[in-house]
Amino acid sequence: MSASNERKKQPAMSDPKTAMEAQRQKAEKRSNLLYGFIGIVFLLVLAASILWRSNFIGRNATAVTIDGEKYTASDMTFFYNNAYNTFLSNFSYYVSMLGLDTTTSPASQTISDTAASMLGVEAGTSWRDYFLDAAVDQAATVQQALKQAEDEGYTYPDSVQVQFDQRMEELETAAAEANMSAEEYLQENLGGVMTLDTYRTQMMRMLQYSNYITTYEDSLTYTDEQIQAAYEEDPVSYEEVSYQYLMVPGTAESTTDEDGNTVEPTDEENEAAHAAAQEKAQELLEQFKAGADLETLADADEDLSYYESDGASYYGTDMDAWLFDDARKSGDVDIVEANDNFYIMEFYDRFLDETSTIDVRHILISPEEGTLSEGDEGYEEEQEQLMSDAVAEAEALLEEWKAGEATEDSFAELANLHSTDGGSSTNGGLYTNVAPGDMVEAFNDWCFDPSRKSGDTGVVETDYGAHVMYFVGTNLPVWKSKIVEELRSEDFDAWFEEMAGDPTFETHAFGMKFVG
Repeated sequence: MSASNERKKQPAMSDPKTAMEAQRQKAEKRSNLLYGFIGIVFLLVLAASILWRSNFIGRNATAVTIDGEKYTASDMTFFYNNAYNTFLSNFSYYVSMLGLDTTTSPASQTISDTAASMLGVEAGTSWRDYFLDAAVDQAATVQQALKQAEDEGYTYPDSVQVQFDQRMEELETAAAEANMSAEEYLQENLGGVMTLDTYRTQMMRMLQYSNYITTYEDSLTYTDEQIQAAYEEDPVSYEEVSYQYLMVPGTAESTTDEDGNTVEPTDEENEAAHAAAQEKAQELLEQFKAGADLETLADADEDLSYYESDGASYYGTDMDAWLFDDARKSGDVDIVEANDNFYIMEFYDRFLDETSTIDVRHILISPEEGTLSEGDEGYEEEQEQLMSDAVAEAEALLEEWKAGEATEDSFAELANLHSTDGGSSTNGGLYTNVAPGDMVEAFNDWCFDPSRKSGDTGVVETDYGAHVMYFVGTNLPVWKSKIVEELRSEDFDAWFEEMAGDPTFETHAFGMKFVG
């Protein structure tokens, strides 16, 4: 859930429902709504134009063997598309910077030095090879997890079958709209070696995998004693400070020559500006100590900047070193130099955020994709209508829930069946230990309404669509929630690493040439 809760990226799912639509920007934005939660992403985006149309002869050729289990070119095509879509999801805002052209075959593109350094691979590697490696890793991970689940006697809940049936229904609907059979549609969008049987088999395995690892992660709980011990080991990581400062810039400004070119200041000019800023900061400090207000001082001088925080975490800056000094006490004032600037700082308090987090379930109804592009005449009106339709669908879904059992469990079932939120559509739409500000504004405001109580429902509209809301209740204080998330992340990573193991791979050139 939190940005710090990073772990090994899990494979997403190849689903062709929107293969013939434009790439869905809203789907790419969901990760912002979910503030970095990493889980199974049921992506519907497939770029059919970039897939190499392979001959059906190769579909049964063995492409790779993992710990003795054979995967055909058809199987690996599923995972290849999965790896490709996972990459687009994880790097949605950096794809162009990384040099991947999504309109061109990955086989014809090589990884740049910049992308190589970010991805930890060798520059000059083809993007196809990169996705092939990722596909093999994903297939191996799923295989290991399902084997462990079987050894443990793990029983998959009915929701897995419900989700599978829904995805098959989506496939049939998309195929019918394209006047194709389901298998023809898969081959059109995933490549000629894909079969309906392969798609069904691997989709079910992926859903089972998702459920198994999510269930394990959700099972990780911690006692108050464990939480307190983690806090005492590193208090500064969980405490916050409140303060105000007035910033005096300590570098000279650039100028413009007669031709309009920017001229950067010389070292001598910067040194002079730095000395002047230091002197000015001292003068302002004396004024503040004599009763002047820092914000008022900033308003009187456009070169000065004022900032006040009622709660900031430790990030290791020079300013943090001063603020989080154990000797610091309320009312302390000093000048702190950082990044060549001078900050007149007043310390208010150092504390643990005792604000309660909340647990909430939601069902995201994303608007359908429009026919017009931004800038086209009628675009705004079309977008408004699509959002209105999504809100109407959300309201109808809420009424359906109210007319049924109207319990939290029945809401969870509807979320698994209808939500388009890839981060929670497999766990009943549930998010736990949500802190103020974690979610987008309208979602956040509904959750943290002072009158909110367990069992409350409603429909909230955000940039991502319409959300059917179910308020579960309050949970841990923010500071304890941070500790639990970190402990859970560490323990899950360790478990996942052990579960994934170190399988042996054998690739088969003939079969692999039909993949990607």
